[in-house]
Amino acid sequence: MNTSAGFWRGKRVLLTGHTGFKGGWLAQWLRLEGALVHGYALEPPTTPSLFEVAQVRAALESHTIGDVRDLAALAQCVRRVAPQIVFHLAAQPLVRDSYRVPLETYATNVMGTANLLESLRGGDGLRAVVSVTTDKCYLNREWPWGYRETDHLGGDDPYASSKACAELVTAAYRRSFFAGAGVGVATARAGNVVGGGDWALDRLVPDFYRAAAAGAALQVRSPDAVRPWQHVLEPLSGYLLLAQRLFESGDGPAADAWNFGPDSADAWPVHRVLDALLALHPGAAWQRAPEAGVHGSGLHEAGRLELDSGKARRQLQWRPRWSLAVALRKTADWQARWRAGDDMAAFCALQIREYLADPLAAHGS
Repeated sequence: MNTSAGFWRGKRVLLTGHTGFKGGWLAQWLRLEGALVHGYALEPPTTPSLFEVAQVRAALESHTIGDVRDLAALAQCVRRVAPQIVFHLAAQPLVRDSYRVPLETYATNVMGTANLLESLRGGDGLRAVVSVTTDKCYLNREWPWGYRETDHLGGDDPYASSKACAELVTAAYRRSFFAGAGVGVATARAGNVVGGGDWALDRLVPDFYRAAAAGAALQVRSPDAVRPWQHVLEPLSGYLLLAQRLFESGDGPAADAWNFGPDSADAWPVHRVLDALLALHPGAAWQRAPEAGVHGSGLHEAGRLELDSGKARRQLQWRPRWSLAVALRKTADWQARWRAGDDMAAFCALQIREYLADPLAAHGS
């Protein structure tokens, strides 16, 4: 499953969204592999942030603060970097925020993606583009099985539908402008990620740690909702593997949509995730919010969502390494090291190496 030894060494990589949670982890991993990483993103979205705590800036060749909605600034960055490989992670990533700022969500997730692809057209040396969307881009029918890449796109909330639109934009640019040009353009859909360094609001694990630090019981809206949970390093490993395949095969079969989700055994209801966290943190607590239920908040939330990653397993030889139980322990370890004041850049590097050292499907409990 690993990318080829030495593949990333010296590769010029443009990473949008590097100040975010997933982007910060990806920047560090790429640097460990020897890539020359250039970041383009807004200021870190939270305080604290993984970008600051783990000193992600030190992993970058250049760090550009910019908005993907700003076509001129984005195009200027692309010309300066002249990337060989692009990872597009910049987004408005929160479902509940998308109800509060729907136009900003569409502008960022749809037009931001179009702006990037437009900026990349005709770029010398460009070989691979991985545009990251979400598992929520599928038209959710509350099926008890995982969605495949051929299933219908959709979305009942602005976030989900904006990501479905980003999928369509990427596919249209791929067919219209990159097919036949030797540039592989793909989209990647992952599950709900956990891991150290996430302080976003309205995400289950960060909310749990905030409540525990405040000595309060976490109020949970939808404890019975089922999601495909995975450690952040799981989908990132898929993005890296996909980018290498695109680089090597251009606009061949890898230039398509891909799921990178957990094993079906790790599609847990929210209450099971919380109970596992309680076992790691005695004294913490959670309770059902007064309006508990999938639709209790008045805003639409899917009751069940799973991904089928069979295509990535068969064609890319990718599969998860860490079970959710392991992922939650790794997250707890990261939190403990951060609270102790450890060097978190070094600890992130250690966890990446631990992940790479584990055999495939080392699903310890």
